[in-house]
Amino acid sequence: MGEHPSPGPAVAACAEAERIEELEPEAEERRPAAPEDHWKVLFDQYDPGNTGYISTGKFRSLLESHSSKLDPHKREVLLALADSHADGQICYQDFVNLMSNKRSNSFRQAILQGNRRLCSKALLEEKGLNLSQRLIRHVAYETLPREIDRKWYYDSYTCCPPPWFMITVTVLEVAFFLYNGVSLDQFVLQVTHPRYLKNSLVYHPQLRAQAWRYLTYIFMHAGIEHLGLNVVLQLLVGVPLEMVHGATRIGLVYVAGVVAGSLAVSVADMTAPVVGSSGGVYALVSAHLANIVMNWSGMKCQFKLLRMAVALICMSMEFGRAVWLRFHPSAYPPCPHPSFVAHLGGVAVGITLGVVVLRNYEQRLQDQSLWWIFVAMYTVFVLFAVFWNIFAYTLLDLKLPPPP
Repeated sequence: MGEHPSPGPAVAACAEAERIEELEPEAEERRPAAPEDHWKVLFDQYDPGNTGYISTGKFRSLLESHSSKLDPHKREVLLALADSHADGQICYQDFVNLMSNKRSNSFRQAILQGNRRLCSKALLEEKGLNLSQRLIRHVAYETLPREIDRKWYYDSYTCCPPPWFMITVTVLEVAFFLYNGVSLDQFVLQVTHPRYLKNSLVYHPQLRAQAWRYLTYIFMHAGIEHLGLNVVLQLLVGVPLEMVHGATRIGLVYVAGVVAGSLAVSVADMTAPVVGSSGGVYALVSAHLANIVMNWSGMKCQFKLLRMAVALICMSMEFGRAVWLRFHPSAYPPCPHPSFVAHLGGVAVGITLGVVVLRNYEQRLQDQSLWWIFVAMYTVFVLFAVFWNIFAYTLLDLKLPPPP
């Protein structure tokens, strides 16, 4: 009899709503701002001129005054990063990438473990290096524009795994070329042999429904003059890039260039076959050259202007050879000689997807907005080319060369 009656459902719901309403302002106060915006505001307090850099002294003051907001591990990494800068400045991008977790854990660990080596002395000034160490240092200066990245790469590279992708592709290309040379009894301008296009690896417009040909054409080359330049570029440019960025990323750029090359031919040069690895090679070389130009002051490779000129001359000579061969009277009419458009497809991939990969060393690509923009563009192009191959050849009533 002394018990109080329990409140009805409506009363309980009203009380719960009032309690939630009281808590909502507090919850709003606790809701964090976007991480990048928060760190940008913090950085700008010490960079009123919006230069993107602050001195290491100011940087240390920033860390000390906001130490309670920083994870202790991140604070140690940032202090190590400050100690490693010889120019006395910290870049905003370094700061925000570390604080918003765009840098990989391996990079952070490398800074901490290698802090005694990441000192003010430049990597080029290191003495007493053995041959392998000098090679690793050379690769770092060939491919990376920033000293902090070069030192981290030098300290962490173990050659495990080795640059297997580019070496494997190159060995397979040479092996297929030698096999074809022996079977056709011709090594120079193999493409002029009447049995050359009968190979099941060559992309041929009449056989475009055989999807593997959009990729396997890289193992067939027009002749030793074609193979030679591609192999040299793959080894001189592709292997160092793979040593730095890994087989997954470099393989992705290479294969994307290869597929874009054959699809570009199927859209823009619809009656021509395709052979050679120039699509993948031009994707890697174009990305590398574009990365050098975009980071000109940071790239410390020797004779970079001369070497860029030599690379462009070699690429131009190879492209000119391909254009000449395409319009040279065919040895087996009415089928024309292989197209040169695959080179252009490779260049397009290199200056889009390739540049994003090379510019974001040890950073997660999925956190880069440009990466998703270029992936979307590439996907749209592939889908367009697929539908083009399905419908356009019939709608245009195009007269294709007979199957080999």
